[in-house]
Amino acid sequence: MAIYAISDLHLSFKQPKPMDIFGDNWKDHAERTKANWMQKVKEQDTVLLPGDFSWAMKLEDTLPDFQFLNALPGRKLLLKGNHDYWWTTLNKMRNFLQENNIVNVDFIYNNSYCVEDTIICGTRLWSFNDTKDGKKMLEREINRLKLSLEDGIQQFGTQKRIIVCMHYPPVSNATMADTEMMQKIFAVLQEYSVSICIYGHLHGDSHKEAVEGVKNGILFKLVSGDYINFDPICLS
Repeated sequence: MAIYAISDLHLSFKQPKPMDIFGDNWKDHAERTKANWMQKVKEQDTVLLPGDFSWAMKLEDTLPDFQFLNALPGRKLLLKGNHDYWWTTLNKMRNFLQENNIVNVDFIYNNSYCVEDTIICGTRLWSFNDTKDGKKMLEREINRLKLSLEDGIQQFGTQKRIIVCMHYPPVSNATMADTEMMQKIFAVLQEYSVSICIYGHLHGDSHKEAVEGVKNGILFKLVSGDYINFDPICLS
């Protein structure tokens, strides 16, 4: 049971939105994602998708995007991104999937999951560059992260490794980033002995803001689709 990750698929089968306007690397990105996924992901594996899954504005308009995902092997766990405007309550999303025969898909939403020896937690987070509401939003997201981590520990114990999914980067090389809030997030990850932290959101020139590698025992990985060439990366 391997664990893979890829974020920012930006699917738009209901109302096509060509993504190659953002660069040649986005050309035929859905087809490339499918081809790469099919080559490596098995039915017993889990794939983490931390945000910006669909451009749809309403839940019902995501159906062809979820049907695309449903045709791919593995269990899929989705996290909300800043462009997932269709996102609603957990019950509504789960009911929608059930009504449309979408299986092996669920949502990281103040909760947690367990895959063999690994606990999966997460929260969307917020931009460090938001000078207006940034601190308030980041404090809220830190609390949501703690809720997810606490849920994981209460359900699955303290002896498993923890992977945290975020949409926004929890650390950044951006010159305007709020280092105080960054340190608060880092402290929570350390407090709960998180092993791996994955995130997305960054595209194109913003890739240079990414922080990757092991920092104080935590492995940080940027998994935006265009950054990893739409090829899900293995975390186990």
